Amino acid sequence: MDVPAWWQRLGLDGLVDVHVHFLPDQVMNAVWAYFDQASEHYGTAWPINYRTSVEERLKTLEGLGVRAFPALIYPHKPGMAAWLNEWARDFAEATPGCVPSGTFYPEPGASAYVRDALEKGARIFKVHVQVGDYDPRDTELDDVWGQLAEAAVPVVVHCGSGPIPGRHTGPGPFGEVLRKHPRLTAVIAHLGMPEYAEHLALTSYPNVHLDTTMALTPFTESLMPFPRSLTSRLGELQDRIVLGSDFPNIPYEYAVQLEALESLELGDDWLRAVCWENGARLLGL
Repeated sequence: MDVPAWWQRLGLDGLVDVHVHFLPDQVMNAVWAYFDQASEHYGTAWPINYRTSVEERLKTLEGLGVRAFPALIYPHKPGMAAWLNEWARDFAEATPGCVPSGTFYPEPGASAYVRDALEKGARIFKVHVQVGDYDPRDTELDDVWGQLAEAAVPVVVHCGSGPIPGRHTGPGPFGEVLRKHPRLTAVIAHLGMPEYAEHLALTSYPNVHLDTTMALTPFTESLMPFPRSLTSRLGELQDRIVLGSDFPNIPYEYAVQLEALESLELGDDWLRAVCWENGARLLGL
């Protein structure tokens, strides 16, 4: 697929991708080292298709026509989140098209550094329940969720049990967060795989969205197939589904995600909403 020709056919000015990762070099290298052992962790190889320098990755996004994206960061232990937020803020300031992002971890001080990140312009946050191995209902995070709900700043939440389950993954724990903070603007990553139906049901909350990250692609379909009986539900949720890719940490070309979305045959209006309009609205473009 010629990606720019694809979005030009839709009459778009490019793509808005809400699930892109840039990390400090030492952190990204550790992530890639983990994926190098994917056969051990996941039972299948996971070669990083865009394992290049930061400069080359940015040129790739520009060439694809990704006009806006966050550098989603996430900690796996205490003491990381505050400095990751500072790094992400500096990266966004120096990088055209990059939206300032933030993250957090259940620890003393989380409320203060999230408030600081919001005041300094963070427009999207990321949490990874499986990698962080924490309960999103932790009392250290109650004020954090409240702040984000009040600010109407979206938070991309990896709470599904794919590619492997964690102690606190699945729709239950984060569903309880939403019950307590029903106005929270949440973007459930990966369409909530593999608990697709259960996470789609969380759109009963008015500000819950789901991103498409890796979902529906041949790679993921071989591991955690999306029930085609739910395709019509994706169509009904046209204003709640948003493009995500997981670039650069994907084992295929970027175009594969777009081909997977088009294969649903939900129409050009749906594709325009998913690939531009919804992401632009969430990121305040």
